[in-house]
Amino acid sequence: MEVRQYEVFLISLDPTIGHELKKTRPCVVISPDEMNLNIQTVMIAPLTTRSHDYPTRVKVSFQGKRGWIVLDQIRTVDQRRLVKKLGKINESAVKRIKSVIREMLVD
Repeated sequence: MEVRQYEVFLISLDPTIGHELKKTRPCVVISPDEMNLNIQTVMIAPLTTRSHDYPTRVKVSFQGKRGWIVLDQIRTVDQRRLVKKLGKINESAVKRIKSVIREMLVD
């Protein structure tokens, strides 16, 4: 399966521990394409419809639903966890993701 940065996939996240987001849910691929094409893992950020405003969460509308991209729960998963491709987030959300990641990890 070809995987590209900022595409949204339905991904099986179980098993989890503690406060990690659970179940099979939409997730945004945040790893760069070079990584996605050459190794069998991808870095993802889960989406949820149940959250609140928080500096590490990006509001997004995807497939008619409002929710959040949960950047405080970035994780790396094997590509075998990817169930199916759902689409791609818009450019506005991509810019907000980059800004939050920069604030979290670089600045």
